[in-house]
Amino acid sequence: MNKADVNAWVRYHSEISFRLTAQRTALESALIPVSAYILIACVECYRRYPALIGDIASAMPPEQIGTTGRDLGNEIDLVRLWGVANFPLVGRKILQAAGMVDPDDDAARLSTNFEFWNRAATSYHGNGNVQAHDNGGIVTPFADHVDEIMSYCIPVRDDERATVSRLNALLTSYLFLMWFDTRSGYQDSGPYELPDGKFLLLRAMHKLGPSDFPWSGDVARDIPYGDMLAAFVLDGASFSVTDFGTSLTDPDDYLPHVSHFALFDTTGAMLRPVERSEFDDLRATVKATQKDLYRRIAAMEHREKIDAGAYVYFSFLRPFAVAAGNADALDWTVPRDSLDLYPFLELVKGDEAGTASQETPETYYLQIP
Repeated sequence: MNKADVNAWVRYHSEISFRLTAQRTALESALIPVSAYILIACVECYRRYPALIGDIASAMPPEQIGTTGRDLGNEIDLVRLWGVANFPLVGRKILQAAGMVDPDDDAARLSTNFEFWNRAATSYHGNGNVQAHDNGGIVTPFADHVDEIMSYCIPVRDDERATVSRLNALLTSYLFLMWFDTRSGYQDSGPYELPDGKFLLLRAMHKLGPSDFPWSGDVARDIPYGDMLAAFVLDGASFSVTDFGTSLTDPDDYLPHVSHFALFDTTGAMLRPVERSEFDDLRATVKATQKDLYRRIAAMEHREKIDAGAYVYFSFLRPFAVAAGNADALDWTVPRDSLDLYPFLELVKGDEAGTASQETPETYYLQIP
């Protein structure tokens, strides 16, 4: 890409990401220094993603990697694609403020990132779009699996509704903690329109058990599933999805409108239904694990929490390397290339990180001069 092409994508992401981040709260977690670890991770992404992308793309074409995102049980999804394009841009904002961005080097880095992202995202969406924003919040990567998924969905009786609601709330809150106060551990897709006029919402959940997250190994050993998929059939409710992989439903409380439901184990890209008779045991196991995980994180030192959270964000690129088959050969260590700014960034809290309300859609990401 030439500089004009790069600037066109900068402007594209500036407008969309401004609106996305404006919708998010800037509250700081009492447990985890979220703002600090995000900024450190994004500096690492700006400085290191181009080289990692080169290694990944040499192992598998980005188009093929993007298509992998339509398979069950993988982490190539809306928020991972958004992060590949936008995390380096957030890190760039920090480095620009410090006078540490060279325009020529900047153009080369962003060109590498955008080309990889564009090719993978176009393949993932499969309809010429590169983000949920482009298609009015309709993203259906698992369309080919809908018939099989629906064959396992069974009606939700009134006396079962509370059980489904509690299990959904527990799984998402557990993953929120496992992924260090970020919703990226669970990703919604849809709406998948069904022949009877109802809509299917699919919620993919990742890394419930032991994974590449170092803090998960001993804590999550009793969780029986690595990846799961929840299927909600909505009657009398509609929704769209954002590029954060978050569903926006109408009405906001959609659970009373769930007519059918199914839960699956998708570990290893297989679709295995979890029987409702297993829900109580699963809820008990996740609840106990969540308590242990909270104690594990609470016992971490401040920098240990920052480094763990920074790994979560920096490793958004890792699923692409997993698909390409060379993830274990690459260096995912953080912090590594942000050490010069680390003493300053580790002190950032909440609104100090800067909010979209202080900027405009045109200036959220600055053009290359």
